[in-house]
Amino acid sequence: MVSISHLPNLITIFRIGLAPVLILLLKEQEYAASLAVFVIAGVSDGLDGFIAKRFHYESRLGSILDPMADKILLLSSYVMLTMLNHLPFWLMLTVAFRDLLIVGGYLVYTSMIGPVQMRPSWLSKFNTFLQIALVIVILGQQAFQLVYAPMVDALIYGVLLSTVASGLHYLWIWLVMKEVELVKERHDG
Repeated sequence: MVSISHLPNLITIFRIGLAPVLILLLKEQEYAASLAVFVIAGVSDGLDGFIAKRFHYESRLGSILDPMADKILLLSSYVMLTMLNHLPFWLMLTVAFRDLLIVGGYLVYTSMIGPVQMRPSWLSKFNTFLQIALVIVILGQQAFQLVYAPMVDALIYGVLLSTVASGLHYLWIWLVMKEVELVKERHDG
């Protein structure tokens, strides 16, 4: 039987499971349904975090799965919106490269010095906010036949600048400041 303490991780796994649904809906250009799935994923992200913190159900697995779910959903959205010509290729490439940099940095640190605690910086949180806002605006624009060209352009360049700045910030933290917190050995789910 599954313990209630695993609920945040189950919600996160559900969110990962929404990625193929989102991809298929975008492939069929079902923008309203895509927007609904994206919003459900966002709500589930907030819910799993709230439950984990409020009831002290935080776990090592959750600390890995949660950001992975975010990256999978955002990158899937960016790839599909690029394939549908709603986003420029260079933006999708920049977002993907930054995510690979972060995952690669995590793997290098983990293999060299052991498990580390990855905490998103304020710049990374701002970047994620802009990335999400851009997806929501584009899906909303397509779903409801609205035109937000100046807003989309501003968000595209905001995402570009914050993605580059956030990637450079992580490099600074890892390579220059060496501010990485080692994970205390815990044996939990």
